[in-house]
Amino acid sequence: MMNEWNWHGWGMHGIGWVFWIAIILIVVWLSLRSASRKGINNSSTQDSALEILKKRYARGEITKEEYDEAKERIS
Repeated sequence: MMNEWNWHGWGMHGIGWVFWIAIILIVVWLSLRSASRKGINNSSTQDSALEILKKRYARGEITKEEYDEAKERIS
């Protein structure tokens, strides 16, 4: 007698493709989420660098020319 279920590995005739599409969508979603978080971190790093630069200028550690030059490089 022939096996009616006949699941060929992960194919599973009908629900297997749903499983693989779900896995692919999850991987894409996680990749996009990771990329967007990196963008957020980069902008906060630039703000942080500018704040450090302002504090150094306020303490007199760097001159006005050094401040302007560094600010231009950060932006």
